[in-house]
Amino acid sequence: MLGDVRVRSQVGFEPERRGSHPYLGVDFRTLHSRAESAGSIPARRIRRLFSFQRHLLSSRFLRGAPHLNPLHILDEDYCGQAKCMLEKVGSWNFDIFLFDRLTNGNSLVTLTLYLLSHYGLIELFQLDMVKVHRFLVLVQEDYHNHNPYHNSVHAADVTQAMHCYLKEPKLAKSLTSCDILLGLLAAVTHDLDHPGVNQPFLIKTNHYLAALYRNTSVLENHHWRSAVGLLRETELFSHLPAEDSLNMERQLGSLILATDISRQNEYLSKFRTHLDQEDLCLGNASHRHFVLQMALKCADICNPCRPWELSKQWSEKVTEEFFHQGDIEKKHKLEVSPLCDSETNSIADVQIGFMTYVVEPLFAEWARFSDTRLSQTMLGHLCLNKASWNAMQPEASGSSEELESEQEASSRALPQGSPQS
Repeated sequence: MLGDVRVRSQVGFEPERRGSHPYLGVDFRTLHSRAESAGSIPARRIRRLFSFQRHLLSSRFLRGAPHLNPLHILDEDYCGQAKCMLEKVGSWNFDIFLFDRLTNGNSLVTLTLYLLSHYGLIELFQLDMVKVHRFLVLVQEDYHNHNPYHNSVHAADVTQAMHCYLKEPKLAKSLTSCDILLGLLAAVTHDLDHPGVNQPFLIKTNHYLAALYRNTSVLENHHWRSAVGLLRETELFSHLPAEDSLNMERQLGSLILATDISRQNEYLSKFRTHLDQEDLCLGNASHRHFVLQMALKCADICNPCRPWELSKQWSEKVTEEFFHQGDIEKKHKLEVSPLCDSETNSIADVQIGFMTYVVEPLFAEWARFSDTRLSQTMLGHLCLNKASWNAMQPEASGSSEELESEQEASSRALPQGSPQS
């Protein structure tokens, strides 16, 4: 069912991909933007210059230069500090915000190139490094970095979390190279071209994407089809048999569609049933794919399970994005979506509810499936972070400085997840 995937040069796709969404006349390219001084160089232009420089570096392969290990390209593209961070990319404490700064806003490209090399996927699947690089640059550009939360840094964070899960013993000994490639690509593209508003907003504003996907998994379908469009544009899998390439696209879609939060109970119930019946067999391809779906779901909403200093930043960013949507809804006399009204909700309210009803049930089942040091670390952080948000409620006593100090001390006592890789 890929009939609606269009080449980006065709009429109707380019404006969609570039973010000029006609929501009630609102241009969402500027929804979350900050005012720039008259003489400043637009950040997007700077990013394009960096991307172009990297493309020139990688294109030396086309000029007949001798074959090099992909890491040699990376060595020229990021500073020593970022390279040192990548040596600890398997740590649950990995600071993606710092890594993004060290890579000049190119965390998604740099991290993914490293992981593809780390798993030997470039050589194994005989991927063209120029195509790989071009694909990742286009993916990173197609995330709307004006979004406070749904941007390329979030995609990089989810990809790093997915790497941590792929290294867990049960998965590491069972997953095939194809599974790993799909898991990483799904993490990289799972929110591609996210407009910074949710599905109910698209539906009630009669957006054409809602009509196209019949009000079902609207954003997730769009992320998937956008990813397929870039795969085909860059011809990343053009050297594979057509049937294999189409199968990769379908499986990629199945993974991305699993991140639809409205289907959370459906996936969680299925996962719980498998665990109760102890019938998950990772030698079975369909069971491995289901576990990958659950791993991606965990990676997508793992922020509350990160150390406090990272989790708190993500909580502030996602709430800022919610409240921006609420402000737009108020401006246009629309019913304000749940969690999006800054006058009736606080960051603490939003986070406590999210942790209680969405995150805790999912990660409790994941810990049943993979009872490891990392799982216990995530649950420990989740408990501490929830306690901190509870303590920040208006009726709570004590200063926020004291709470953060206690949180930091408690976090040090937790094991730090999977061994560094």
